[in-house]
Amino acid sequence: MTFDQKLDKLAEVAVKVGLGLQEGQELVMTAPIEAVPLVRLISKHAYQAGAKMVTPLYADDVTELMRYQHAPGAAFDYATGWLFGGMAEAFRNNSARLAISGTNPSLLKGQDPDKVARANKARSMAYRPALELITGFHINWNIVAYAHPAWAAQVFPGDPNGVDKLWDAIFAASRVDQPDPVAAWAAHNAELHSRRAYLNEKRYAAIRFKGPGTDLTVGLADDHIWSGGSSIAKNGIVCNPNIPTEEVFTTPHKDRIEGHVSSTKPLSYQGTLLEDIWVRFENGRIVESRAKTGESVLGKVLDTDAGARSLGEIALVPHSSPISQSGILFYNTLFDENAASHIALGQSYAECVKGGTALSPEQLAAKGANSSLIHIDWMIGSGQVDLEGITQDGRAEPLMRGGEWV
Repeated sequence: MTFDQKLDKLAEVAVKVGLGLQEGQELVMTAPIEAVPLVRLISKHAYQAGAKMVTPLYADDVTELMRYQHAPGAAFDYATGWLFGGMAEAFRNNSARLAISGTNPSLLKGQDPDKVARANKARSMAYRPALELITGFHINWNIVAYAHPAWAAQVFPGDPNGVDKLWDAIFAASRVDQPDPVAAWAAHNAELHSRRAYLNEKRYAAIRFKGPGTDLTVGLADDHIWSGGSSIAKNGIVCNPNIPTEEVFTTPHKDRIEGHVSSTKPLSYQGTLLEDIWVRFENGRIVESRAKTGESVLGKVLDTDAGARSLGEIALVPHSSPISQSGILFYNTLFDENAASHIALGQSYAECVKGGTALSPEQLAAKGANSSLIHIDWMIGSGQVDLEGITQDGRAEPLMRGGEWV
């Protein structure tokens, strides 16, 4: 296939597999301004699927950087609540949500960490009513990627063919370089569904990670459910929230996490690269933390709110996943989280608790689900990390050895 054909296939996968878009739905789409070609193709496929309206909202890195360079100090405690309120209203009216990922990972490198933290917190607070409808899985939603030139320059520094190489990696990970991508996704979803069915049958009380710099036991929420691959949203639509995806995941118990853990890949967060993260948990909360780079940013993230020091997700990914085997560090969570088992600071997913989408925040908290303004994944798995499932009576059963399913 030509590049244009593969880009069109990516748009088709986003609409048919990622969103499962239904006739009569609206689609709200966010994207970097560089991604206009993909936005237009997704719009075409969305209208062909029967969408009644597609609304793209564009972000511009240059304009974002100008804010940090020229805006008055008080501006960093403000967010466009009117915009996020409109998005929440759209989701309450059953609009689908699609995000195109692919901005400059180092955009805010060198900017004042305090301004970055304040701006992120203000945005998170304003976006929360909309975000809760996503994390509660009320609607069908999806994230796909676009090869931004600045992103390619970080993944393949100094390589004049970096953008082409990044596109090849995106197409391969998204399974659109295959003759029938939709069928390929059906087969992949079936495999992920078998993994989650096994774990749901086991009903482990906790998962233990052991490896270099890591000995972490993550208790699982009461009535937790493992998810992975395609799922049914509360509006009855089957969707794949992430393209690509290699994980099965569930909700930890916010008060039952003990031990220490080291990151196995750098985390690119809001333009700052956090390397060699190490944290220690007691009674579900991070009580010590450090990082080789980005430590001040990590500290501000952990101080976002009370829930930022606990976990909202635990995800299992084999070391042999295609993204891991590519050997590419993407500096983008959508891809890097699918190269290794990972945890997420902050907000949990209601879909990963039995009947969770019908429960109140207080009821979810009673089962151990965490609540926060943030949800930040970082990687803790590798070919040197073993995993055990801890049964309800305290026995340890091997789950992964050397990063591979047993």
